[in-house]
Amino acid sequence: MSFFHIVVVGAIVAALAAVGWFVMPKGKNQTLLRTAILLTLTCCYLMWAITYLAQLHPLIKPRRSDLRAEY
Repeated sequence: MSFFHIVVVGAIVAALAAVGWFVMPKGKNQTLLRTAILLTLTCCYLMWAITYLAQLHPLIKPRRSDLRAEY
């Protein structure tokens, strides 16, 4: 189920990037604003995806603190 969430959110972010690309008004700062929007969306998506996947598949297995130490 996790792959489905990653793909759906990625498609939403891609749609937002496309809207931001085409809605941007003409002007001398158009390229700068487009780049800022695309980089912001990309970085936010990557941060979310890495955090989401790290919670689904942790590298270190949690240990219970209420168990006795084994001899």
